Amino acid sequence: MFTWSFIIIEALSAVGLIFLVLLHSGRGGGISDLMGGSLGAAASGSTVVDRNLDRLTIAVALIFTFATLTLDLRLQ
Repeated sequence: MFTWSFIIIEALSAVGLIFLVLLHSGRGGGISDLMGGSLGAAASGSTVVDRNLDRLTIAVALIFTFATLTLDLRLQ
């Protein structure tokens, strides 16, 4: 049961991480441009939404990393 719960956590965090990375605006804009993210970014350097998106992405990446390491150590 322990292993399956971490597999589920890892799969959900992987999908969430993909979605969050796609939301970031890059050189070409990305998906966040479609949602109006470029309007605030053009007026000011970094908006509150961008900073919160960065923090959320880092948190999900850490969850993914710890779930991966836990599964690796558990299955050996």
